[in-house]
Amino acid sequence: MKMVTDIFLQIGLGLITVFMYLWMHNLPQQAFSKLLARRNHSANEAKRHFVKGAQLLAEAKSKSRSAIDNSAAASLAKSAADEADKAIAIDPKDAAAHILKALALDLQGFRTSALDSLDVALSPMAAKSLSAEERSDALIKRAELKVGMSQSERVDSAIVDLVESVKLKSDNAIAQCVLGSVMRRKGWWRKRGRLMRRLLGSSPGPMWLGKRSSD
Repeated sequence: MKMVTDIFLQIGLGLITVFMYLWMHNLPQQAFSKLLARRNHSANEAKRHFVKGAQLLAEAKSKSRSAIDNSAAASLAKSAADEADKAIAIDPKDAAAHILKALALDLQGFRTSALDSLDVALSPMAAKSLSAEERSDALIKRAELKVGMSQSERVDSAIVDLVESVKLKSDNAIAQCVLGSVMRRKGWWRKRGRLMRRLLGSSPGPMWLGKRSSD
């Protein structure tokens, strides 16, 4: 028993000696500094790809509006999606890169893929990187894509997104307008006051409800 105790004591003294040596030579701090530098480099690389992608997307939107060279717009949008993918590969938890990819895919006409990217951006893993206002805007875009697919279950899901968007930012006029349009489409316009009060609870209702509702 005494021999076992002596062995453990020697091991403990050896570990203390090693840690003291490392500390005296500032090795832990050096390792931490290298790790921090590596992380900063990765963050800068992801940001660089995101900025480049955003610039390409802006160019693509400009060309698509002019309707002069749709092929150039599609090519730029694809390049923007590629830059978004590079940013995502570096930092998959950054929702902004997923949103950029969604917008670039939507411009190319790939709505289902764009919706998938927005689903990732609004997932618990990535949504934490967005402000309440940014989440509100992303929810509107996802709702617009769902409504554009003209599937009943997606339209119902779009209403949930729009209600959540209004909860996050009650003065979001775009969310309110799209929500009103969807409710008309569903034939719920006459019931809008009662439905919105139930959906929003204590949150301020959209401006188009009015203070007095006959429903």
